[in-house]
Formats: sequence, structure tokens, C-alpha cells
Amino acid sequence: MNVVGIRFKGAGKIYYFSANNLILNFKDRVIVESSNGLELAEVALANIEIDEKKFDKTLSPVIRKATEIDLETYRLNLEDANEAIKIAQEKAYSYKLQMKIVDSEYSFDRSKITFYFTADNRVDFRSLVKDLASIFKNRIELRQIGVRDHAKLKGFHGTCGQKSCCSRFMTDFSPLSIKMAKDQGITLDPAKISGVCGRLMCCLSFEEDNYLRAKKYMPKPGTRVETVDGVGIVLTNDFVKEACKVRVKTEDDVEIEEYYKASDLVKCN
Repeated sequence: MNVVGIRFKGAGKIYYFSANNLILNFKDRVIVESSNGLELAEVALANIEIDEKKFDKTLSPVIRKATEIDLETYRLNLEDANEAIKIAQEKAYSYKLQMKIVDSEYSFDRSKITFYFTADNRVDFRSLVKDLASIFKNRIELRQIGVRDHAKLKGFHGTCGQKSCCSRFMTDFSPLSIKMAKDQGITLDPAKISGVCGRLMCCLSFEEDNYLRAKKYMPKPGTRVETVDGVGIVLTNDFVKEACKVRVKTEDDVEIEEYYKASDLVKCN
């Protein structure tokens, strides 16, 4: 079966659709029908053959490749969605709701408008939804999101100077723990290990497996090892360079401290 992988957002999940006999290329814009109605999406995987039995339901077809008129409609929808944020936020204030509207989006066919908001607690927004429905004459959905989803949605920049990883390429959030910072010898200062969302930085998980692998075979501090310069004691480990700092007493009875590749060291019995 000829299928295409479609993304609705830049770093969003990939959903499969039937190619519908269309020849599509990576990054092509297409019109598809989702649970939200007609949507403009982008091709992430172009025309791949997958056994139909691997899908638990019949795939919806790609309706068409996006035309210039479709792209202009999408652009106008974005402009109107930005204006809708201001209106929705003003209405939320009028109801004294403790919520912040951070984004909104129209479905391509304008049958529905979705508002994304952040709040410290659950919000009863039933009256607000009715008010917005009378203003926009559309089906309204208000969706509460967490701080990590907020950062992904808005594409903030991290302390590294680059756009946040979650908005560039991460399709899911990995579980994080303070243990990862400890494993990697990183300072536990919250200001240094927290991302723009205020939670632990996602990049802590990227190299965690490499650190754990290195820790298994690299000798621990205090271990006696043989080096090319003689027998010494391991002082510290550099897990990135996979090197150990060793204090060695040479044949001249002089103590030196040098870095040696962990693979070149032999543990003493």
C-alpha cells in the first residue's frame, strides 16, 4: 500500500494517510481530512510502501496537493487566529478566569477554532466557550496545556542560543530526573539545568545512555591502575573524553597527574 507520513505541526507526530495515487515529495503541502475537519499539512515521509495489514484501521486518503489558493487561505487563517487570541483573552478576563490564552488555530475549512491556554489550576470555562461560539460562529475547543507543551508550541530559545529542542525535532517528551544531572556530573543548580519551560532540560536525556555506558567500564576514583608511566590512583573521570586523571609516581619518585585514555588503563588486582 502506498502511503505518506503527514505532520500537522513542525515537530509534531507523523500520521499516515493513503497517497491516493498522488506523487508527493518531502515538505510538500497537502490537504487532508482529520477529526478536526479539513487540514493543511506537510509531507514528512513521501510515498512509501507499507503492508496494509500493519494498520489497525483504513487510512484516510490525501485529498489533494495544496494549491496557491489553499496556501493563501491558510495564511489568512493564521492572521485571523492571532486576532482571535486577543478577543478570547479579553473575554477570559471579563469572566475573571485565571488562564492565559497562548495560541489558537482555525481548522483549514474554518469549521472549528481551537484555543490553547495555560493555567495553574483547572478552569471552568463553559460560559467562556458559549460566549466565544456566539462571537466566532464556529465550533470552539479550549485545550489546557502544560508548561512543556507551551514551550514546544511557541518555539522559545534555550540558554544554548538555539530554538528549543522540543519545537525543532522532538515528537514526544522523555521522562527526566535529577539523577541524569548527577550521572553527567552537572551542577544541580536549578537555574543551570532548567529549560525555558522551568522543568529539567530535555537535552539531559540525549546523552544519558553514553554516560551510563562510560561509567560501567571506566575505573572509579580511588582505583589503582597501571599506566604507561607506572602505577597510579584515579582522581577523576572525564566521561565526555572517556579519559581518567591519574596521579602516578614515576621511577624517579616524582608524582605527576596526567589524563589517560580509559581504554589504555589496566586495573590492578
